Amino acid sequence: MEPVVAVIGATGAVGDVFLRVAEQREFPMKQLKLLASPRSVGKQLTFRGQQITVEDTTERTLERADIIFCSASSAVSKQWGPWARAHNAVMIDDGSAYRMDADVPLVVPEVNGDDLEWHKGIVSIPNCTTTPLAMALNAMRQVAPLKRVTAASYQAVTGTGAAAAAELQAQLEAIGRHEPIPAPVVYPVQIAGNVLPQVDDFDEDDYTKEELKMRNETRKILHLDDLPFAATCVRVPVMLCHSEAVHVEFTAEAPIPRIIDALRSQAGVEVSADPKVYMTPLQAAGDDTVYVSRIRRDPTVEFGIVFWVVTDNLRKGAATNAIQIAEEMLRRGLVPGVSKP
Repeated sequence: MEPVVAVIGATGAVGDVFLRVAEQREFPMKQLKLLASPRSVGKQLTFRGQQITVEDTTERTLERADIIFCSASSAVSKQWGPWARAHNAVMIDDGSAYRMDADVPLVVPEVNGDDLEWHKGIVSIPNCTTTPLAMALNAMRQVAPLKRVTAASYQAVTGTGAAAAAELQAQLEAIGRHEPIPAPVVYPVQIAGNVLPQVDDFDEDDYTKEELKMRNETRKILHLDDLPFAATCVRVPVMLCHSEAVHVEFTAEAPIPRIIDALRSQAGVEVSADPKVYMTPLQAAGDDTVYVSRIRRDPTVEFGIVFWVVTDNLRKGAATNAIQIAEEMLRRGLVPGVSKP
């Protein structure tokens, strides 16, 4: 039996990619409901050659849904997560509302798919910077235990949303025409030709919420609650793909050839063994792969390496990971009311 699927936030940047990924992966579904806020009601979206009308997100429109994909605000997630639990459905949430909830698994299927076994109606998707890093670190720790991680991210504007992408595009077009650059609205300063060393609001110890998400979510996914971890998250004038420069210190010798072999064995990861051959955001866009390159020894610590990782933030960083979670849940028979294939 195939599930009835509802997508909350269907008209957003992730929602659009979700439809394309679900079509490409031939995700099974009996019915698809596309939901959004009242201002998007009535829009027509195409899925598998058919036009589907966007509806308001209500109890009526969510009725009989088996799997609810939510890519909206935390307030929306908190509204409909308990509803999903109470109505024998599963909500796979792209937001931050439940990521650190002890009763909610935070899942990258290639890393901790077993955590789905204890879900209670809600499953969280990690932040789009966390997912590729967790996949790379999971492979590397097969060689030697992790001792410390520091990371700097270079994040695309689509991580903020469609309005941020439009803002960058308008600024770039104005620069190209030698016209006055429109005043920034989404970001505090101009993003075109610039970098912003702030992603999300500032929080504890002068770290931003994004930086704390990377630390806390990586710990939860890897089941390493005390892993020393520090990040600096930077917004860059790139449309798609988040990149990260990562320093990892191990507790024992971790030879680079063995690190490369471990990465090659990690599902979803592609690695370059030549430190002079690397991936860029433009090359990785539109792909579900996590690309790891520029692997080299860190001479400042006894057992350390440095590497570069890049992945499409709207695909593996969000929509694809959500669909892979649903696929894994169906495979394991973990969606209530839907029989195991």
